[in-house]
Amino acid sequence: MGFDPDTLVYDASGLIPCIAQEAETGEVLMMAWMNADAVARTLESGRVTYWSRSRSSFWVKGESSGHVQALVELRVDCDRDCLLALVRQTGPACHTNRRSCFYTALRDGDEVEIMAPMTGA
Repeated sequence: MGFDPDTLVYDASGLIPCIAQEAETGEVLMMAWMNADAVARTLESGRVTYWSRSRSSFWVKGESSGHVQALVELRVDCDRDCLLALVRQTGPACHTNRRSCFYTALRDGDEVEIMAPMTGA
């Protein structure tokens, strides 16, 4: 009995959030959206594939930047409405050239940048 991406709970636009986490360190890298086809493509190819809402097209992470996410394991949460992709990330995950998209902390009512862009990436 195989996995059927259509058994996941998608929003009204047919999308499901997917959190990418570095498999080796547990570092949370980013969140992006997938549709059923992106889930299937990710599982088939081993390269994490998202759905770009702004471009209405598939987006294979690292396709243009070289900052590839190789899938180690895809996990489904208890409600089947969110995914966790354990990945091996090459270079930065964020389009701002940072390792993670979560580089701003809220501390004592202020926003604090806690991660600088990577150099040489």
